[in-house]
Amino acid sequence: MVLGTTSGAGKSWLATALCRHYARQGFKVAPFKAQNMSNNARVVAGPQGAWGEIGSAQYFQALAARAVPDVRMNPLLLKPEADTHSQVVLLGQVSEELSAMPWRGRSQRVWPQIAAALDALRAENDVVVIEGAGSPAETNLHASDVVNMRVARHAGARCLLVTDIDRGGAFAHLYGTWALLPGDERALIHGFVLNKFRGDASLLAPAPEDLQKLTGVPTVATIPMQWKHGLPEEDGVFDDRSAAAGAVHTTVAVVAYPRISNLDEFQPLKNVPGVRLVWARSPAGLAGADWVVLPGSKATAADLAWLRARGLDGAIAAHAARGGRVLGVCGGLQMLGEALVDTEGIDGNAPGLGLLPLVTAFARGKTVQPTRARFGALPGAWGALAGVAVAGYEIHHGQTAQHPAMAAKGDVAREVIPGLAWSNPAGNVLGLYLHGLFEDAAVLRALFGAEAPTLDGVFDGLADALGASFAPGVLDALVQ
Repeated sequence: MVLGTTSGAGKSWLATALCRHYARQGFKVAPFKAQNMSNNARVVAGPQGAWGEIGSAQYFQALAARAVPDVRMNPLLLKPEADTHSQVVLLGQVSEELSAMPWRGRSQRVWPQIAAALDALRAENDVVVIEGAGSPAETNLHASDVVNMRVARHAGARCLLVTDIDRGGAFAHLYGTWALLPGDERALIHGFVLNKFRGDASLLAPAPEDLQKLTGVPTVATIPMQWKHGLPEEDGVFDDRSAAAGAVHTTVAVVAYPRISNLDEFQPLKNVPGVRLVWARSPAGLAGADWVVLPGSKATAADLAWLRARGLDGAIAAHAARGGRVLGVCGGLQMLGEALVDTEGIDGNAPGLGLLPLVTAFARGKTVQPTRARFGALPGAWGALAGVAVAGYEIHHGQTAQHPAMAAKGDVAREVIPGLAWSNPAGNVLGLYLHGLFEDAAVLRALFGAEAPTLDGVFDGLADALGASFAPGVLDALVQ
């Protein structure tokens, strides 16, 4: 099990690398994270042939493990919709009852399903790589814990505790986390891991030795900082330090509204030579952009209001008027239309940006499914996609269609994939419900004539880095 001293310490990265490492040793491997809080989700197989959602991190970990992703690998997914409210997804399906329950009251309701999912994966696999959440030493959450030490105790897991040394205070974080755990839980910690290290490792002495004297736990790995490992960050974060090297031919500005979702699907763009991804939280963020992307949103109407309050609506419209490319994905597609209509209290009513003559009606039913499609005739800036077959996934409330009154006046969107994608007549504004567009190699070839590193290559690179960073014999001993 991989635990962390903080969020962002590197749990997901390390768990993914471990999945590929043990798979390469010939083990049958599965990932597991009892509870994930993220608006980055993937569509995977559920019980009785139903499709469900899990966090993107566990989806990628399953691929790294060479396993088929399924909902048991992340039985509880919390998708934040506001600062104090999350949609609860249990075993792949939205539960309105659990979503309405207080946080602490929820844990006893969900623990039996979590334990059953973990037990099933343990029975079916040689190795299960478990990821914790946040820190296991949050004493205010310990009694209602269903993701950290309760899971570790249930499985008798051998635990690694990872910290981000680049932040500073790493040894204090490790010691403080260990010290706050009860004695029986401390005994499960088999090694400390220093992640994101820059500099001369010899300068760390004598801190690892001193820490071992205090805790009895060895520091088993020092992992160097890796800006370009190619794996999407769990929350889709990217920055210029991890941008592709070389001359930039295309700058893609992603509008980063507060409830942004599924940012990880843009990772392949970051890996394409000559493509630069930047955040846009103000009109200045769009300056110099070749593409403007409106990504998915867990609260479309609220994020649309945020966008307007910052003047981004006018900047996006001006970019489109100049012939610049605009792409809306899922919630971004809904924003590009004329109106959001919500009679069910799902998301909220709002006027759209008016760049496509479409209207979206929200309903209680949620579309969650993998999707294969082919682009039809597509003129203009996005014309390279015409005829390209694509595979991806849908996760959305609401259905989108041509605005009837505008159609009566002759203002008709070009439907380039039936029920899924539309463009304006000029062909520079494209909106679609299909997530995962840039994870399709055919799309990258059509748009850039280039390939991004394959996920398999990325996973092997992670495992190689892991093997070079751990003390000899440690990884083998963890599974014996």
